Amino acid sequence: MKIIRSQTPLRLGLAGGGTDINLYCDKYTGYVLNTTISLYIHCTLIPRDDNTIIFDSPDTNSYAKYNSKLHLENDGNLDIFKAVYNRIVKDFTYKPLSFSLHTYSDVPSGSGLGGSSTLVVGIIQAFTEWLNLPLGEYDIAKLAYEIEREDLGIVGGAQDQYAATFGGFNFMEFYDNKRVIVNPLRIKNWIASELESRVVLYFTNITREAKDIEEHKKGKLGDSKSLEAMHAIKQDAVAMKEALFRADFDTIAQILGKSWKSKKIISDIVSNDELDRIYNLAMENGAYSGKTSGAGAGGFMFFLVDPIKKYNLIKILNQQSGYVQDFSFTKEGAKSWKL
Repeated sequence: MKIIRSQTPLRLGLAGGGTDINLYCDKYTGYVLNTTISLYIHCTLIPRDDNTIIFDSPDTNSYAKYNSKLHLENDGNLDIFKAVYNRIVKDFTYKPLSFSLHTYSDVPSGSGLGGSSTLVVGIIQAFTEWLNLPLGEYDIAKLAYEIEREDLGIVGGAQDQYAATFGGFNFMEFYDNKRVIVNPLRIKNWIASELESRVVLYFTNITREAKDIEEHKKGKLGDSKSLEAMHAIKQDAVAMKEALFRADFDTIAQILGKSWKSKKIISDIVSNDELDRIYNLAMENGAYSGKTSGAGAGGFMFFLVDPIKKYNLIKILNQQSGYVQDFSFTKEGAKSWKL
């Protein structure tokens, strides 16, 4: 029996997050600096011959079974799975498929590491491997964006789809008409290792719907202060990229803290009392700066700290309601293989 697997990395948004939302980048151009990490969405696709489709997501306690047909209607249960299937059939096979698809994530849903977009990329990657589809990295990322943002109408940006597909450190440019340029960064290994030694990734144990926060941000972009803050975040991506190449970690920490302040200006719901408490606690225990990953309001936060003080900060944070998550930076994007 043929089995197809895919493994797709989640991402850490270093700078520029939010400028990849179409309401901003269509008019001003967006810049984002991000990197993938060793936390993944895992997919297993098993072809069937009984005209049945099974979707199984045990980490979200979701399961669905359907008769094979050309189009599966959304009903609020595993709609992302169905949306990917519908586009694969509509754009490529033109006939129903029969299979079971099993997925799980290394982190909870709504954690700010781009999980939903990474899931879409991972499922597309599995179908691409199974059906030998003629899709390159840009094709997969663009299709994932269209499925999530257009077919499903989920509000958000485009960095997650491209990060998951390409992998590694990337500086991304977002233009109007959905034009995206991904610039892979040749960061020296020792610089990446040093940055890794300085980062503490903390899960707040607060999950949230990123689309709700992004909706709120979009509504704020007509406000001059919010727009000015978004422009500042965009320039932070450029400045952090340059500082990363120079291994200027003091400047990287300053930019990270500045971006967090700008992010809170754009929308007053990206933080809350608990996040502010954790941030201040980290600052009191050796962190130079930090911010939430992704849309905000919960999920993961990450902090930059002197490696000598890292152990103590981890110990303090692990005494809170969340936990510190081990990770490493990765160079590979979505990958798949057959058994």
